[in-house]
Amino acid sequence: MTRQSPNRPLRYSLFAIHYSLFFIHCSFFLLACSNSNNEEAVVFFQRANRLYQTGEYRQAIRFYNESIEKNPDFADAYNNRGLAYYRIGDPQRALTDYDQAIEKDPEFWQAYFNRAEVRSDLNDLNGSSADLVKIQSVYQDSSYYFVRLGNLQIKQENTSAAQASYEKALTLNPKNAEALTNRGVLYFNQKQYELAKADFRAATQLDPKQHFAFNNLGLLLGREQKYAEALPLIDRALALQPGQPYYLNNKGYLLLQANQPDEALKFIQQSLKLDDQNGWAHRNLGLYYLAKQQANQAITALKEAERLDPSVENVYGFLGQAYQLANDPAQACQAWKTGKSAGDDLARQLADRFCR
Repeated sequence: MTRQSPNRPLRYSLFAIHYSLFFIHCSFFLLACSNSNNEEAVVFFQRANRLYQTGEYRQAIRFYNESIEKNPDFADAYNNRGLAYYRIGDPQRALTDYDQAIEKDPEFWQAYFNRAEVRSDLNDLNGSSADLVKIQSVYQDSSYYFVRLGNLQIKQENTSAAQASYEKALTLNPKNAEALTNRGVLYFNQKQYELAKADFRAATQLDPKQHFAFNNLGLLLGREQKYAEALPLIDRALALQPGQPYYLNNKGYLLLQANQPDEALKFIQQSLKLDDQNGWAHRNLGLYYLAKQQANQAITALKEAERLDPSVENVYGFLGQAYQLANDPAQACQAWKTGKSAGDDLARQLADRFCR
């Protein structure tokens, strides 16, 4: 059996990975069956698997349906149809199929693993945790299990446990690019930038399709103002995931920092067209208007960024600068003081300098 991984990013400038749903190529318990319905079920199942592997998920679902119609107890078909539903963005149907797979075979450990993933995505953290506990002894030597566990612990806001899980994953498999990427995100959040950079770089070397790591490494180099090195890395991420709105926004941000605002605007607008609920993209739009000395437009964009996600980096600092540009020092100080209380470093510096 091989593992398939619908890598899905966290909604943040840096990305961590939800790794490794398990895919079944063959159904061992059916091979000994000789009646025609079971034989036809296997044929449809294998045809569906081939379509799944080529990314034709909706067509695969049709054949999984046929397989299940021929054999309603075919646990593997439910599991794989669940994976296909997950791939097309229908986690609720995926969950229903994993439930069915487990009902048909209570020791179908891979289905528990897959259900843990989708339960986490649906914010059923207790259910996800229960599934992972259920299969812990089965997967005690699986590097990918500990990546999954670490991802859940991040959602549970237990970063120390998550780091230990990623460390365990890397002990079991030092070449696990997903574990390196996710540990790198933790290092970044702890402001251990050199360690984060090392993990992202190692992940890209191990897996040239690791678009998350290319994006993250590009952003880190951008923080060091190494734009000539950073931008090609974002381009690598976009080449692997064309039209990914966060990567488009990140490229726009780096172009802003490299004093190319007109080129940056195209990428920021494209990102917002694909996802207008990303506070980071609205912040970057505000930065564009600040660069163009257009105060009112900057205020509008930055207030929208604040509304969508007050944790966006330096949003209050930039909002205060926009009010300052609009000759409204009172509102500028109010924004900076709010940001200072919220841990916005730029806002704190500006509040200490201008607001007494």
